[in-house]
Amino acid sequence: MPQRDPVYPVGRQALYETNRYSAAIRSDDLLFVSGQVGSREDGTPEPDFQKQVQLAFDNLEAVLTAAGATLDDIVDVTTFHTDPEAQFGAVMAVKNTVFGEPPYPNWTAVGVTWLSGFDFEIKVIARIPKSA
Repeated sequence: MPQRDPVYPVGRQALYETNRYSAAIRSDDLLFVSGQVGSREDGTPEPDFQKQVQLAFDNLEAVLTAAGATLDDIVDVTTFHTDPEAQFGAVMAVKNTVFGEPPYPNWTAVGVTWLSGFDFEIKVIARIPKSA
């Protein structure tokens, strides 16, 4: 059985240790990334929704980078939304800049009632390149 190899983005490990989880777990050539939110450096939510979504993607990219992967290595995406209907346009605007060219990853969007003060969260599974 493969070992769990935790991955943390530079400068944010203390936030994960405080909440007792890993930013991501590497298992062989797969990377399972925990839900990333639009948190500022101190862990507080970005109040502007569009900026919160962009920051969540930025935080996701930092985790992928720490594991030697990129946004292009993502194969599966799950997003969580506190108000999907009202937020869809803003999320798609950011998503379309991040995943501009096919092939696109799988995507599942889930409406939720609570995200600990946040309004958007993204978790992914990525394949780590052999060179990483």
